[in-house]
Amino acid sequence: MRWVQAKGLLSDDRVPKETIPNRSEQKWLDQLLPYFPPSLRPLLDETYSNFPDLFSETSEIRLRAGRPLALCGYRGDRLLRTVTDEELLQTVHLIAQCSLYAFEEEFRQGFLTLPGGHRVGLAGRTVLDGGKVKTIHPVSSLNIRIARQFPGAADWLLPRIVPVGEGLFFSTLIISPPGGGKTTLLRDLVRQISSGRPDLGLAGVTVGLVDERSEIAACYRGSPQNDVGPRTDVLDGCPKSEGLQRMLRSMGPQVLATDEIGRMEDVRAVEEAIHSGVALFATAHGQNLEDIVRRPGLAEMLRMNAFQRFVVLSRRRGPGTVEGIFDENRNAVEEGGRLC
Repeated sequence: MRWVQAKGLLSDDRVPKETIPNRSEQKWLDQLLPYFPPSLRPLLDETYSNFPDLFSETSEIRLRAGRPLALCGYRGDRLLRTVTDEELLQTVHLIAQCSLYAFEEEFRQGFLTLPGGHRVGLAGRTVLDGGKVKTIHPVSSLNIRIARQFPGAADWLLPRIVPVGEGLFFSTLIISPPGGGKTTLLRDLVRQISSGRPDLGLAGVTVGLVDERSEIAACYRGSPQNDVGPRTDVLDGCPKSEGLQRMLRSMGPQVLATDEIGRMEDVRAVEEAIHSGVALFATAHGQNLEDIVRRPGLAEMLRMNAFQRFVVLSRRRGPGTVEGIFDENRNAVEEGGRLC
């Protein structure tokens, strides 16, 4: 299989080299500090003051009862002091604004979104009702994923998914392992398609975005916290299989977009989309195309020729390193690059 080397999305050349971070990099910590208990705020403030490179490197902050607070990034984890049971409980109450009942649905799903688009994952003891998860109580672990936008991340990709002279779009599947940058790339792709690219002769089009896990638009109380473009309609928290069909039937999109596709129940919605003449942009977990073929739902989508372009990302040079672009026959779209 041939691989095409392309411009890295979030490779090392995108990591700030300054010893003092710019204000935009510090903003996320200002947004998140109020959700930590008073006993942890000075620790975080001091750590980031002493190690300013962490502002750009941190992608997650993990709290586990009785274990070290972890600042996680693609260069590795930095472990701080142990988080007490009381500190974890205080954090949960602050995140839920002291009303766990008001966030019952979010706790059932296992995550919630904070202002600024930061997402908090929950783990602990599940409470079942009729064999289904009702809530998580007590919570023993929190994973705070830091929301960042990289405007221009899809600059290099958009010209490669527009057939020359047609003004249409190739349906495209973005593949990467967790933390590989696929959601970041999809988000900026949606923004650019919705806004238009005059330099490419592309007018903005209507995009239907199904954001089941609130990671693309990062809606907070129904309002997108991330810039997904002026012509984008968002279904937040809706299952992909249902959301794609709802968008087709009610919002008349020219492009559909969603994250982490691949279940068998998604197949019917994808089939309906491609037969409606709508372009589809989606992501999937995987190291390469071979991983995709081994998943029954995605294999069925490949059989239907649902996608004309595949973009493979990795973390080799940092999140978002582009390893290759392939066509519907899984051939490289252009010559060059290393062989695999």
